[in-house]
Amino acid sequence: MADAMLRTSLTRTLDGTPLPSLMASVGSSRSPPPSYRSKRSAVYFAPEASSRTKENSEKSRKHQLQQEIDRANARLPPKDTKGLFRAACSTDLLFLVDATNSMGPYIEAAKEQVKAIVADVKKAFLDEAEVRVAVVSYKDYGVTPNIEFLDFTSSADQVREFLDCLCLDWGRDWPEDVLGGLQQAVNASWKHQTRCIVHIGDSPPHGRTLHDGQESDDRYYHTESEPCGLTHGPLLRKLIRLNINYALLRITTHTDRMGLVFARSYGRGNAKLHANNKYHGILDASFESMTNSQRSSGAATAPQFEELQLGITYSQLRHLVVKTVTSSASRTAGRLSMAVSRAIRSVNPSTIEDLAAIHEEDDHVGRRNDSSEGSVTLENLPPQWTTPGWLDLRLQVDGFCPAIVVHNANTLSDMMADDKNIKLNVTRLTLYARSKPFAEGSVRVAAYAGTAASSGRYVMKSFKKHGKGLAEAAEDMRIQALCKAFALEFNGLLKVDPPLDFIVTSCLQHAPNTAGSRNAAYLSLEPFIEGDYVKYNTNSAYVNEELGDDPFNQMAQAFSHFTFERSWGHFLVTDLQGSGHLLTDPAIQTKDPERFKLNDTNLNEEGFKFFFATHKCNDVCRKLSLQSNAEMLISGKMDFREQWPVMDPTVCCSNNLCRSIIRLSEAQESDKFLGHHWCNSCWPQLASSTNSRICVELGPHHEFEVSEFFLESQGQLVPNKCPEHSEKDTTESSAAAVGGMIFSRLRSAPSMTAINGRSY
Repeated sequence: MADAMLRTSLTRTLDGTPLPSLMASVGSSRSPPPSYRSKRSAVYFAPEASSRTKENSEKSRKHQLQQEIDRANARLPPKDTKGLFRAACSTDLLFLVDATNSMGPYIEAAKEQVKAIVADVKKAFLDEAEVRVAVVSYKDYGVTPNIEFLDFTSSADQVREFLDCLCLDWGRDWPEDVLGGLQQAVNASWKHQTRCIVHIGDSPPHGRTLHDGQESDDRYYHTESEPCGLTHGPLLRKLIRLNINYALLRITTHTDRMGLVFARSYGRGNAKLHANNKYHGILDASFESMTNSQRSSGAATAPQFEELQLGITYSQLRHLVVKTVTSSASRTAGRLSMAVSRAIRSVNPSTIEDLAAIHEEDDHVGRRNDSSEGSVTLENLPPQWTTPGWLDLRLQVDGFCPAIVVHNANTLSDMMADDKNIKLNVTRLTLYARSKPFAEGSVRVAAYAGTAASSGRYVMKSFKKHGKGLAEAAEDMRIQALCKAFALEFNGLLKVDPPLDFIVTSCLQHAPNTAGSRNAAYLSLEPFIEGDYVKYNTNSAYVNEELGDDPFNQMAQAFSHFTFERSWGHFLVTDLQGSGHLLTDPAIQTKDPERFKLNDTNLNEEGFKFFFATHKCNDVCRKLSLQSNAEMLISGKMDFREQWPVMDPTVCCSNNLCRSIIRLSEAQESDKFLGHHWCNSCWPQLASSTNSRICVELGPHHEFEVSEFFLESQGQLVPNKCPEHSEKDTTESSAAAVGGMIFSRLRSAPSMTAINGRSY
């Protein structure tokens, strides 16, 4: 599982009863309504939830939560992200060029295209980037001059003149002095935060480890015979420490082994070989023995090595160079945004300029320590959901989850207007979890989990050390709820099936007076998603280009654009990632610096710039008539679509732990639970979990029936008294009251045909 999906660790073992057996997974096919067994009543109640004491307690907890959120926001100074986009996109670009005769046409192409390359980079970054260019040319030993160097300059004309004056020569043997060129590149005057080497050459370095030639082909075949004593390892480590991204533009097969060796130095997650490289498969295999933390450590922010195919198509040079710079800037942005978050939470906040001076050493130390600090032993086995006792930890937890929301014409606007309109509910659960985590990120681990009354499969996550507090966790849940509200409208407009959806996360803690409850860190619980995770975009200019015209990739990119358009430029949902149509861990960029400021991934208006720097409108954007674009962002004069049709009624599954988006016309309903709506997976469990229980009230022995799944789905524990003996309101249970209100609101909502986007 990708590092971005991981948030948890089971750092505490609890004594408890192992789960006897999790129910078999319920299929997604539409099921007939369950039959109900009831001796006393046609409606199931949730007696404990209707208790006035418990109701007051829940109100108190919600009030305390809001107070904690308010205090956390008050403690945190404003997030000053201004200038982050410019800092991340300003680029030092160094051309490392083989200056032997065979390279003449490529050097000519670089000379003719350098102005266009600089212009393209500036345009790609909304004309905010400063671009400097340097050139290192190399030949072979014994040729004078062996190395020629132009240090960084912002003058494209100066670069052109330098390339025009290069003296080309034939090498003395097949390899060239590539390592001498790299040494000169290391010593260039690197300044900007995005740093790229574009290597254009058709011959490998000297040394048997860097090419496939014979000893007769190389005067310095043995490493120790290299005239200047240079080896690739120390040079590449210096490049990595300087956060220099390396692009090798492949021309012939002669450089394939060099590409493999250099890629291995940059490491898993940070290296790509072109598919035509004969060692392409070997690179992947060489990383298989690495741990999950090593694989994911810094993968989104560390410098990268990438091999791109140039071949004999000189016209491709311009495109490949701009692609390299864009990719490099995305990594720089991720690195700087994390530094900004750390600085804001520190005693002495730093400016963007200050961060530029400190981030290199900070990143180097972080990458060095990631694989060793807090490492845990992972269980690399398929989950055994149906094996009795396999989920061997029992945890009594309570916490918060997103509240049931009936989505009408005003819901999204209300949620955008104020965080307090994004409601949270108190929930209580009995969880069973695997004591051994199956996946690990840099600060979190994940373990399989299940609940006492459902067949649902979940992932329980927590931090290895000190993680987020309750206020930050609550903000994450509200972000997910707002993203789901955007998705509800987006799906309604496009009528896509299956709908684009976001999984919900519950924030939980060991219940009071239970083992491990004192000072326990918060856990998170979310549905387990099978399949490979795909990242579609990020908050720092990354867009998944490999998927190209894939329908869901196009939908995901258009969804991000839609959120900006629909909110009239106030919100932008990014960091879209997940499996199939289910997405997880989104980020929201906000125009208002006070909104969602506890979330580290919110870059405010700088996040808008990162998105539009790489977003290209597709057919879905055009189908939705989205008008905003990068040119408008540059000018500051934005146009948005004003009228949006009201979608068909859409709801979410009433299970707090599910909340799948479903159309009202397709939702499963039961007259036993008025006002509740169920997806096809949750619907059959209402009946399958119905059991008889003995009432503990003094008096004659009697039993009552409850749907344990229903109570769990509403965040309530199974009662030990029948409805007649439970303390309850004089009217009806809170569950029935909520359901009734939802039921009524859906059917009595005034008819609207359009929503005015400007109204927000």
